[in-house]
Amino acid sequence: MTRKIRIGNLFIGGDEPVMVQSMAATKTTDREATLRQVEMLHAAGAGIVRVAVDNKADVEALAWIKEQTQAQLSVDLQENYLLAELVAPFVAKFRYNPGHLHHLKPSQTTEEKVKWLVEIARRHGNAIRIGVNCGSVAPEILARFPDKEEAIVQSAVEHCRYMDELGFTDFCVSIKDSDPDTVIRVNQRFAELRPDVPLHLGVTEAGLPPGGVVKSRQAFEPLLAKGIGATLRVSLTLPFDDKHEEIRIGRQIVDDVKAGRFWNQKFATDGYNIISCPSCSRVENEKFIVLAQSVKALTEELGRRKMTIAVMGCRVNGPGETDDADLGLWCGPRTVNLKKGPLELGAWSYDEILAQLRQEIEKFPES
Repeated sequence: MTRKIRIGNLFIGGDEPVMVQSMAATKTTDREATLRQVEMLHAAGAGIVRVAVDNKADVEALAWIKEQTQAQLSVDLQENYLLAELVAPFVAKFRYNPGHLHHLKPSQTTEEKVKWLVEIARRHGNAIRIGVNCGSVAPEILARFPDKEEAIVQSAVEHCRYMDELGFTDFCVSIKDSDPDTVIRVNQRFAELRPDVPLHLGVTEAGLPPGGVVKSRQAFEPLLAKGIGATLRVSLTLPFDDKHEEIRIGRQIVDDVKAGRFWNQKFATDGYNIISCPSCSRVENEKFIVLAQSVKALTEELGRRKMTIAVMGCRVNGPGETDDADLGLWCGPRTVNLKKGPLELGAWSYDEILAQLRQEIEKFPES
C-alpha cells in the first residue's frame, strides 16, 4: 500500500478510494467558459480539475476562477516550470514534467530546479505530481538508458529520490504512454521500485470513443486489480460540452474493477490505430476535434492497414508525440502539420489536409 498524500482538502493513496479527475478543455483566459467547465467536471464527480497555464494572462484568469469555485484545482506547467511561483497560491497541486525542465535556465542543474519547485510547494501547501510522458523524456535520461521504457521509469524514480532528499512527501507520479500495454509495464515496474509512491494512471491520447474507452480499460483494469493507481484520468477526444463523460467512464471503470467486473476486451492492433489527444485548453483551433473525427471516418472508407495515425491538437505535444506514429498530424491555429514518423512532410490548411492524408495512407500496403 502506498503512503497517503494531501491535495488541498483531499487525500489520495493509502486506503483512500481511487480518485477520478479530468481537465478543462476551454481556453483558460476565457474565464466564464473555463469556470463552467470546472463546475461541470466538479459536479460530475471529479476530485481534481486541471487547467492549463502557459502565461501570465492564464495566471490572472486562474486566480479569478479560484475565487468562484470549490473545486480542487491543479495546473500542468508543461515547458514553463517557472510559472509555478505564480500559480501556486491558486491551486492544490501542480505537475511538472522532468522531460521539460531542461528548456529553461540551462546553467542550473535539474536538482536545483526541483529544489526550487519544492520550496514553492512547501510555502503554499501544494502537492506535486511528477509526470513523465513517453514523448518528452529528458535527453540526458535517454542517453543513460537506451531502452525507452526503462528511461521513462528511471526518470520518475530519480525525481522521487530528489523529493526524498528534500524531505518532501506530498508528491505522486504519473508515467504515461499512448499504448495500453506499455502503460501497464512501466507502471508495474515503477510500483516494484517505489511501492510507497501513489500513482496517477493515464493513457495519453487514448483518442475517440469507443476505441479510447477500450484502450483505457485495457490499461487500467489490470493495474487497479493489483492495487496500482491512486488517481486516474480517461483522456478522450470529446467535444467541449461532453468532457464530463471522462468522469463518468472513469468512475465506471473503478466501480467495475472493485466489483470484479472486467471487460476482457483488447484494443484491436491489426488495423488502424488512431491516437488523438484529449481536447484541452491548449488546442489551438477547435477544428481539431472535427479533424480527429474525420480521420477516423476516412480510415473506415479505406482498405484495412496495420498502421498508427496520431492527431495532436497543439504545438506543446504535437511535434514530439507524433514521432512514433506512421503518420502524424499536429494542429496549429490555421494549418495542420503532417509527419511521416519524425519526418516533416509539410503543412496544409484544415480544408486540404484530409486529401493529403489520404494520399499518404494509400502508400501503405493493405493488410
